[in-house]
Amino acid sequence: MTELHYLTIPQAGRLLKSGELSPVELTRAFLERIDALDAKMQAYITVLYEGAMAQARNAEAEMLRGEYRGPLHGIPIALKDLYDTKGVRTTASSKVMADRVPTEDATTTARLSQAGAVLLGKLSMHEFALGGPDPSNGFPMARNPWNLDHIPGGSSSGSGTAIAAGLAMGTLGSCTGGSIRGPAAFCGIAGIKATYGRVSRFGVVPLSWSLDHCGPLTWTVEDSAIMLQAIAGHDPRDPTTSRAPVPDYSASLREDVKGLRIGVPRHYFFSDDDRINSEVKAIADAAIRSFEDMGAAVEEVSAPMLDHAGAAQPVIMFSEAFTYHRNNLINRPELFGDMVRARFRVGGLFSSADYVQAQRVRNVLKREFAEILQRVDVVMSPTMSTTAPRFDEMDAMTTSRAPSFTGPYNLTGMPAISVPCGFTSAGLPVGLQIAGKPFDEATVFRAAYTYQQQAKFYETRPVV
Repeated sequence: MTELHYLTIPQAGRLLKSGELSPVELTRAFLERIDALDAKMQAYITVLYEGAMAQARNAEAEMLRGEYRGPLHGIPIALKDLYDTKGVRTTASSKVMADRVPTEDATTTARLSQAGAVLLGKLSMHEFALGGPDPSNGFPMARNPWNLDHIPGGSSSGSGTAIAAGLAMGTLGSCTGGSIRGPAAFCGIAGIKATYGRVSRFGVVPLSWSLDHCGPLTWTVEDSAIMLQAIAGHDPRDPTTSRAPVPDYSASLREDVKGLRIGVPRHYFFSDDDRINSEVKAIADAAIRSFEDMGAAVEEVSAPMLDHAGAAQPVIMFSEAFTYHRNNLINRPELFGDMVRARFRVGGLFSSADYVQAQRVRNVLKREFAEILQRVDVVMSPTMSTTAPRFDEMDAMTTSRAPSFTGPYNLTGMPAISVPCGFTSAGLPVGLQIAGKPFDEATVFRAAYTYQQQAKFYETRPVV
């Protein structure tokens, strides 16, 4: 009870429901921690002191009346600053939108509010979800709580930092090529990108319409399951959302992978060239092999088009991003930070033929994984090819040059989670990526939860 910021969502929920803990007390603890640490962590763009306390008092009153809404009731959360919040500035970490105040909530924002969550504030991010840690854009640059000289990953940088540093119990990020799983891996936390169409994107500033996903970053797999439960489901305001029924994700959280069939595309994720850091490779390989000890079957699988995914995904992403931002890039280029301006302009160099060819690669990759997933239940790999880089190693095209281990699952739209699987000799976290069949997040959660409970890396917190 002396370290409320280290409770998991279920732990806090049980205390809140029983009356042993007040939502007001819990929210105040997080706001005080933000005051104490965020000048160093830079996870937040906007902190909603008055609004959060008002929501906490309302949650407390509801609970006293016996109106308990569920596992997120009274839980302090925060949002990447591209989720619209009615009456609260939503900037996408850019001067282009510095004074933008939405008149309605994003669907995800509204669903979390309906679940009773308490909104602490809006989180820092890479500009328009594509920039990098760029001082030229004038917004906070989140730090990695494991080592402040290193980035927390992007573009959901503040979302990862806030969880790892104990500045929120749950956050939402967005993911176009790895922006949920990347920060999760670099910050030693859990983060899931659900199936394309599982979560509404209405009211979320877009990067790439055909690749964008919304999802949670949390300390544990069960925390992520609870948050995804609240935001998943069809939304008539987002025509890309699916009407597929949403299962009870918490019911999938059982320690059981006996008979689970795991596919590993070693030719891409564990190549013998310098594509992957040797320590990351060894740690992730050991994590996957541990599933055999738990009763799963591991086999190598092949998806030849993975070798071309790294070229196709940026073509689609940059082309769609340039289309969205074209007018401002032409008429107000000075308002963009140096990094994101350079990246967006790349999108203006691709032809329609490039875009169509990239979509053809995408379709072949989807067919290859569909065939693989007839033989196996999930596919595993390292989440990232390396650990978190230092800030002084970053430039406008750093992430574009590096091989993407996450981007292929944005192309296919498959659900994919990152869960901590160890630490390097330098003390930096490594993530294990588990991807599954479309709309089968339950199996992905089950595999991740079983590993989490066996490996217990969630018991190690950064010293901040």
